[in-house]
Amino acid sequence: MRRLSLLSVALLLLSPGVLAHCPLCTIGAAAAAGGAVWLGISMTVVSIFIGAFAVSTGWWVSRLIKREFIPGQKAALIILSFLLTIVPMISLPLFKEFTPISVFWFGDYGSWFNRTYLANKFLLGSLLGGVVVCSTPWLSNKITQLRNGKMLPYQGLTLTFALLIVISIVIELARWIN
Repeated sequence: MRRLSLLSVALLLLSPGVLAHCPLCTIGAAAAAGGAVWLGISMTVVSIFIGAFAVSTGWWVSRLIKREFIPGQKAALIILSFLLTIVPMISLPLFKEFTPISVFWFGDYGSWFNRTYLANKFLLGSLLGGVVVCSTPWLSNKITQLRNGKMLPYQGLTLTFALLIVISIVIELARWIN
């Protein structure tokens, strides 16, 4: 186990560059997100699409690598892609918008669990977008089973975009109502 860890560290240090994710894509996504927020679209809706982009990039990269070198390689690449996209963007001042989340489940307010927590809207939205992208293959398989093995043209892509758009519209409408 120790040899594997040392080999992993050596490979990381000696590698010519990280090929898992493009920094230009992250900068482009941040610029597009900033433009969308400037145009009046809520931070949460923008972050849903950024999170979906980050996770789908991870899926895409994991499919490019035909051989599994480490256990859980696909999941690791998806998580790494998400982190390499979202973490740099969270540090930008534009994406530091917080929302209170009050938790009152057990006992009085102020106890060890019952408090009001601040959550980064960008992080919450990007996690939601990532969950949508990760859940659509399962949902697409269920639809295919219901249709006796028949798929609709571009079923996975259509389902992913439809879910992202419906969730975004619901969030935007809720923002306008409040």
